[in-house]
Amino acid sequence: MTFFTDFGRYLLMLKGMFSRPENIKMYWKEFMHQCNDIGIGSFGIVSIISVFIGAVSAVQTAYQLVSPLIPLETIGTVVRDTVILEFAPTLICIVLAGVVGSKIASELGNMRVSEQIDALEIMGINTKAYLILPKIAAAMVTIPMLVIISMVLGIWGGRLAAASSGIVSTDAFDRGLLQNFIPYNVTFALVKAYTFAFIISSIPAYYGYHVKGGALEIGRSSTKSVVVSCIVLLFADYTLSQLLLSH
Repeated sequence: MTFFTDFGRYLLMLKGMFSRPENIKMYWKEFMHQCNDIGIGSFGIVSIISVFIGAVSAVQTAYQLVSPLIPLETIGTVVRDTVILEFAPTLICIVLAGVVGSKIASELGNMRVSEQIDALEIMGINTKAYLILPKIAAAMVTIPMLVIISMVLGIWGGRLAAASSGIVSTDAFDRGLLQNFIPYNVTFALVKAYTFAFIISSIPAYYGYHVKGGALEIGRSSTKSVVVSCIVLLFADYTLSQLLLSH
């Protein structure tokens, strides 16, 4: 019953964001603030993780290529596809679920506990639209950008690791990158990125907005929001893969 209760309140929260919209100027300032927090604030950790993911992918792929019949260009192809299809959109968004999701949940939870949300509602402001909608919109703008950056840095990290360790030359790696490239894979990754961005911004917003109690409950709701976001994200990852990649 708890699941259905939470799911129903979650849908009502999403509906409430559009039921009584505020002035666009109110949204714009908060939207830009959230873009700075979510996008620029997460750029460092996304960059570091992406480079090392690509490097590890290149090293492990080379380790498994034991047959001399398999060309070394395959390393570039495998790194490209694994980074674009799975590592960049899924792994980065799981990390962002912890970084961004916990921040959103704790921020809204603190506002709820300190009765700031109640004060805004007394003033006649639609708090769901004013506080939650800019966060979701900012996440859906900045997170796909971070995923694209992650793709580029991941492939560059794999190329750098392969060349510096003598696994394969940069020319051979580049030939592998261009070999049998399917542009649809990038489209698929961006579809996942937009879906995951909505998940890891809206679910923590729900848990933070509806928190009750004190500081201890804020911590619990923040942790729960990250756990639930990751579970839903992985389920969405499997569902999208079945729908968009199965022939």
